[in-house]
Amino acid sequence: MLTSSNSISYHKNCIKNKSIKLLGIPFDGTVSYRPGSRFAPSALRNEWYGIETYSPYQDKDLEDYCVEDLGDVEVPIGNTLKTLDCIESKVSEIISKDSVLISIGGEHLVTYPIIKAFSKTYENLCIIHLDAHADLRKDYLGEKLSHATVIRLCHEILGDDRIFQFGIRSGTKDEFAFASSGKVKMHKFTLKGLEEISSKLSTRPVYLTIDLDVLDPSVFPGTGTPEPGGASFNDLIDFIIRMKNLNIVGADIVELSPHYDHSGVSTAVACKVLRELMLAVCK
Repeated sequence: MLTSSNSISYHKNCIKNKSIKLLGIPFDGTVSYRPGSRFAPSALRNEWYGIETYSPYQDKDLEDYCVEDLGDVEVPIGNTLKTLDCIESKVSEIISKDSVLISIGGEHLVTYPIIKAFSKTYENLCIIHLDAHADLRKDYLGEKLSHATVIRLCHEILGDDRIFQFGIRSGTKDEFAFASSGKVKMHKFTLKGLEEISSKLSTRPVYLTIDLDVLDPSVFPGTGTPEPGGASFNDLIDFIIRMKNLNIVGADIVELSPHYDHSGVSTAVACKVLRELMLAVCK
């Protein structure tokens, strides 16, 4: 059931075979600094009317594709384990090789149950991870299920050499050592390096997870853990467009906390990132 009266759906022309399904995941139960990302799905829908369907970056229009907004997962706030089970169950119901599922968080831990579901459908699944933070901790304050451990949890599912990180500029010494050991491929500080892995991933299913705090907080202040030194908006859009030749089977956008940016600019940025992502995965 939608938490907003608005819906991001297009069925006008549908010129391509593969559709896009959108799913909101309003959960921020393990956030360690500033909560509020649970409100992102409704904020995006509320502000979507201000974003044109046509992208001059890609010369493509959402009205030419089938986009279905499935509303939000109903999650039991206060029960993290049950919430993750609910997310995994719902995503498992939705996954189809005839569509691309794009999830809107919510905090970054929501990626973990999504990957659990996707890994059962797609053999040799790989992850491209854009973020300010490594998210490779074994635990955070003794808690294994955390937004700070999500990529480490995904590594436990997928194994070595299946996760590729970009924009990372914050983490513990142990996290950077874990990456340096070859468990994951980390590109620090920048979104450069996609070409190095494109040939390796060209025939493999790829899941893209975008923590919006990969952007510099001067561009995107509305997030729970802002980290100076990030990417520009144009850097991020360019990266997304350069991924269009990969086999993107699913994606998520997480960590918009709209009420930390009263100007509404962060929500507008998130909307535009979502538009470009949807059009990039349309085939």
